[in-house]
Amino acid sequence: MLFKLAFKNMAKSIKDYSIYFLTLVLGVAIFYMFNSLDSQQAMLEVSKSTREIIELMIRILSIVSVFVAVVLGLLIVYANNFLINRRKKEFGIYMTLGMGRRQISKIILIETIFIGIISLLVGLILGIFASQLMSVFVAKMFEADMTSFEFVFSKAACIETCIYFAVMYLAVILFNAFTVSRYRLIRLINANKHNEKIKMRNPFWAVIVFLFGSIILGYAYYIVTKQTETLRDLPDVLRPILMGIIGTLAVFWSLSGFFLLVIQKMKNIYLKGTNLFVLRQINHKINTTVISMSVICIMLFMTITILSSSLAMHNSMQQNLLSLSPVDINIIKRAYLKETGDIIYDKEVLEDSKLPIMETLKNHGFEENTLKDVVEIPIYEIEGLNFGKFLGNQQEHFEERYTFLAYGEHEEVIKISDYNRVARLYGKEEYNLKENEYIVLCNYQNIAYIRNQVLSSGNTLTIAEKEYVPKYSECKDGFLEISNSRMNTGIIIVPDSCNLQQEMISEFFLAANYNTDNDKEKIEEMLDGAGDDIIKQLREQGINIRTSTKISLADSSVGISSIVIFIAIYLGIIFLIASSVILALKQLTDSSDNKQRYIILRKIGCDEKMINRTLFKQIGIFFGLPLLFAIIHSIFGIQFALIVLEGLTNTEELLPSIIVTIILMGFIYGSYFLATYLGSKNIIKKEE
Repeated sequence: MLFKLAFKNMAKSIKDYSIYFLTLVLGVAIFYMFNSLDSQQAMLEVSKSTREIIELMIRILSIVSVFVAVVLGLLIVYANNFLINRRKKEFGIYMTLGMGRRQISKIILIETIFIGIISLLVGLILGIFASQLMSVFVAKMFEADMTSFEFVFSKAACIETCIYFAVMYLAVILFNAFTVSRYRLIRLINANKHNEKIKMRNPFWAVIVFLFGSIILGYAYYIVTKQTETLRDLPDVLRPILMGIIGTLAVFWSLSGFFLLVIQKMKNIYLKGTNLFVLRQINHKINTTVISMSVICIMLFMTITILSSSLAMHNSMQQNLLSLSPVDINIIKRAYLKETGDIIYDKEVLEDSKLPIMETLKNHGFEENTLKDVVEIPIYEIEGLNFGKFLGNQQEHFEERYTFLAYGEHEEVIKISDYNRVARLYGKEEYNLKENEYIVLCNYQNIAYIRNQVLSSGNTLTIAEKEYVPKYSECKDGFLEISNSRMNTGIIIVPDSCNLQQEMISEFFLAANYNTDNDKEKIEEMLDGAGDDIIKQLREQGINIRTSTKISLADSSVGISSIVIFIAIYLGIIFLIASSVILALKQLTDSSDNKQRYIILRKIGCDEKMINRTLFKQIGIFFGLPLLFAIIHSIFGIQFALIVLEGLTNTEELLPSIIVTIILMGFIYGSYFLATYLGSKNIIKKEE
C-alpha cells in the first residue's frame, strides 16, 4: 500500500522533482568524472615526470572531493527540504485520514531511496561517458599519446562515488525523519496560508545603506587594482576581501527599497503592464534573501574569476614556453668563488670556478659534440651596484611603497657583444651602444614599471669607475635564462669598452641545443640534474652549477597549469551548481506560495501569455541580479588575479578564457533558469 502510494506520488510530482533530480545527476556525474582520472591516466603514454604530476593532481583532487561532497550534501538536503515543504498540505490530509508520522516517514523514505537510486544510475552513466571526453582533455593538456585509447570504467571511482552518495543520502533520510517528527496537523492543513512575513525597508535608510555599500565596494576595487603594493601580507589581503563581503551584504540589504524607490519615480515603466506586480514580487524576494543572495553573488564571482584566471594562466604558460624557451638547455655555473669566514671551498672547486662551463663538463667525461649552437658568456657583478643603487635618489620613495623588494640584490651586468651572441641564437633583437650608454633588459612587468620611472629620469650609473647613461627611457623586452614565465627582473647591458675585470665575473652562462644526431632524452637525463647525471656529480663535488631545460620547463608548465585548471573547473562547476540550485528552489517555493496572486491576475483580465511573461521577468531579474553584481566584482577580481599572476598570465589570453567561462556558465546557469521557469509555470497553473 505504502509502495503504491509512494510511486503514485512520484509520478504525480515528477515535474516538482526536476530540479532535485538534475542536481543529483550532475553532482554524481561530476564527482565520478574527476575521481576517475587515476584509471584514465593509466592508458596515456606520458613521460615519467608527467605521470608523477598527474598522480599529484589526482591526490589533490581527492582532497578537494571531500569539500565537494560536503557542498553537494548540503545542496541535496536543501533541495529535499524544498520538496518536503511543498507537500505539507498533502501530509496533513494523510494525517487527517488516520495515517501516523511513522507511515508518512516510510512513504518519504521509499520516494527518497527510489529517486536516489535512479539519479545515481543516471549520473554514473553520464559520468562514465563524460569521463571518456575527460581523457581526451587530459591527453591534450599533458600532450600525451592517445594511440592506446580505449573505453575505461573506473571501479574505484564508482565505489567512491556510491559511498559518498550513500553518506549524503543518509543525512537526507535522517533530516526527513526529524522534519516529519515535528509535524503538527493544524500547521500542515494551513500550510499554504503561512507565507513569510515581509518587512519593508525604510526608503531613506535603504538609500543610505546602498550608498554606503557602493562606497565600500568602490574602495575595495581601488585597493586590489591601484594599491596592490599595500597588500604585503595576509591581513592586508583580507582587508579588501572583508570590505567586499560587507559591501555586497549592504547592497543586497538595501537593494529592494532602493530599487523600488528609483523605479517608482519612473512612472512610464512602473505603471506599464504588470511591472508593478513584478517589482513588488522582486522587492519581497530580495528582502527575504539578503544572506543567500549575497552568498550566491560571491560564489558566482569566485566561479567567474577562478575559471577565467586559471584558463588564461594555462594558455599563457603554453604561449610563454614557445617564446621564452628558444633553445634546448641553459647551464649556469657560479664563477670565481671566494672563501669567506663561513664558507671554505676545496682547492679543486676554487680552480674549477675559473673555468668555462664546457671545459668543466669535458673534464668530467662529457662529449662536446652532444651539444650544438653553443654560446657561452660571462655575467658580471659590480661591487656596490645593487637594485637600490640603480634606483638612485628615488630609492627611498620606492622603499616606502614596495617594502618587500630586495633592494640589496646585486645587478647582473653583461657586455653588448656577449648579449648579441645570445640574442642571435634566440632569434631576438640585437643592440648597439655608444661608449657611455647602457640598456636594461626586463620582461617582468611590475619591476619594469619601477625601472622605467628611473630610466625616464636619465639615471646615471657608475660602473667600473665610469659613468653611463640610459640609451632608452624604458626597459627593453629580453632575457637570458629560458623560462615558462616572464620573470627576468633586470639585466644591465654595457659597451664592450667597459673595464670589467675577470674577478668581477659572477657566473658563466651557456645556451645550446641538443645535437639532432643524438637521442634528446638521453642528453636530457645526462644534463637535467634530476637523476644520477653529470650535473648531479658536479654538485656533489661542491661545484655550484644548475641547468634549465626546455623539456623540464614544459613538464613543469603543463603540471602547474593543469593542476590549477582542473581544481578551478571542479570547484567552479560545484559553486555554479550550488548557486543555481539555491536560486531555483527559492523561486519555486515563492511560486508555490504566491499561486493565489496569479489567480487574482487571471481574474482581473491577464491572459496566460501575459502571466507567463510576468513570471519570466521575475525569474530573470531574480537570477540576473546576483550574476550582474558577480560580473562587476569579477572585472576587478580578474585584474587583481592578473597582477598576482604577473609573469604567468598574459592579458591577450584573457578574452578566450572569458568566452569559455561564459559558455560553461551559460549552459549550467541557463539550464537551471529554464528548469525553474518551466517548473514555476507548472506550479502556478495548478488548480486548488
